[in-house]
Amino acid sequence: MGRIFEKRKTTMFARWNRMAKLFTRVAKDIAIAVKAGGPDPDANPALRRALQNARAGNMPKDKIDAAIKRAQGKDTTNYELALYEGYGPHGIAVMVETATDNVTRTVANVRMHFKEWGGNMGTTGSVQFLFRHMGVFRLAPEGLDLDAIELDLIDYGLEEMGEGTGEKGERQLVIRSGFESFGKLQGAIEAKGLTLLSAESEYVAQNFVELSEDKATDVLKMVDALEQDEDVQHVFHKLV
Repeated sequence: MGRIFEKRKTTMFARWNRMAKLFTRVAKDIAIAVKAGGPDPDANPALRRALQNARAGNMPKDKIDAAIKRAQGKDTTNYELALYEGYGPHGIAVMVETATDNVTRTVANVRMHFKEWGGNMGTTGSVQFLFRHMGVFRLAPEGLDLDAIELDLIDYGLEEMGEGTGEKGERQLVIRSGFESFGKLQGAIEAKGLTLLSAESEYVAQNFVELSEDKATDVLKMVDALEQDEDVQHVFHKLV
């Protein structure tokens, strides 16, 4: 069983309004999930996942309800998922996951961010082979029997488990599965009554690169600029 230690790299300088960006991202996740599988979370695992992430991010219930209602409307925005790849400063591989209603605008903006910060946007597949698409679940570790959890969840696709830290440095239990086992492992976690902090599909680097503080800051400035873009949902990279 793989063991991991995950530290969520955050920038050391002023960022976008984190709460507003989180609400925008989750609202898009809700819209996409409702469009694909309907408004009933009991019958729609993707919507359950989006709602869990919304609650974990302290998104108010009225905003959650409004997002579900909008997604059912005839005039709701249709978002297209798109993935972009490239190399950031100092050769760090980067993947950018977007949800957009205007692909032309989005690809132009993503290319601009790569160029502005000294990176290069690549073609499809140029860096994706350096990452693995995985389901990533984060739980509060307090009071949990980690050995028992690991043993219980192996049959549902658990491949890696270990310690992580959240945006504020709080301890987290991080559980990963192959993306093909995402739904099965999500169901098992829910059935066992474990409280999820978040459940996401992520592109996990298969090995990481460590840079000096100055060079790492160059990369994180580009990541920060990408994350501020209204169409960007997630940015994944190989920086430790």
